[in-house]
Amino acid sequence: MAESPSPLPIPNEHHHGTALLREIAVDYCPEACDHSPAASEIRVVFDHRGGARWRSRSRFRFGTFGALIRGPGGDTSGLNFNLYLSSLEGDKSQDEIDFEFLGNDPSAVQTNFYTAGLGRRERIHPLGFHAADGFHEYLIKWAPHLIEWLVDGAVLRREERSAAHQPWPLKPMFLYASVWDASYIDDGRWTGSYVGSDAPYVCLYRDVRVPIDNAVAEEGDAAAEAAAAAAAEAEKQNVS
Repeated sequence: MAESPSPLPIPNEHHHGTALLREIAVDYCPEACDHSPAASEIRVVFDHRGGARWRSRSRFRFGTFGALIRGPGGDTSGLNFNLYLSSLEGDKSQDEIDFEFLGNDPSAVQTNFYTAGLGRRERIHPLGFHAADGFHEYLIKWAPHLIEWLVDGAVLRREERSAAHQPWPLKPMFLYASVWDASYIDDGRWTGSYVGSDAPYVCLYRDVRVPIDNAVAEEGDAAAEAAAAAAAEAEKQNVS
C-alpha cells in the first residue's frame, strides 16, 4: 500500500486538556513495535513473529484519549487491532473501554466496556470507510458518569451512568494498543480465520493523546510496571 499523506489537522475542541504521548512501554515483542517521538508515530507490525502491544507508562483517571489510526491493508481476517483503556491487561478484574477492529470486516469497529472484568456490552458500528484507507481519529471520552466513543469528531456511541450503584469503569487505566491474531476465539467467528496472505501487516498510530493532568501518581510506579510486564508475559504464554 502506498504511504498515505500526512493527515489533515483535526479541530482541537476535543483535545482540550490533552497532550501528545511522548513515552510508551512495550509489553511484548518490542522488535515489532517502533516508536518515533519526533514524528509522533507508533508503528506496530504483525508477521511471523506475531504482533506487539504498547501502552502508556502512566495510568489515568478520566479524560480524553485518542489517536489518528491507519489500519493494516490486505486480507486481515483473523487479526484484531485496537485502541483501548485498561486498568491492567490480563487482570481478571480489570476495567476497560475499547475500540476494536475485527479483521474480517475492517469497514466497521466494535466498542465495548468492562467493569471488574465483566463486559458483554459489545456494539458493532459501520464506519463508512475501510480502516486502512488513510488516517482517521478515534477518541474515547471517559468521565465518572459518561463514556463517549468518537470517530473523526462525530459521536459513535454514548453511555451514561444513571445511578451510583450502576457498574462503571472507575479504576485508573493505561492507554493500550495492539495487533494480534484473535482467530482462535470462538473458532474464528469473531475476527475470522487467519490467512496471512498479505503479511506483514502494519498498523500506524499518530498523534496519540492522553489527559496528561489526570495521570495518577501511584505509589511504587516501578511495581506497577513490573505487574504489567508479568501480566503480559503470562498472557503471551497462554496464547502460545
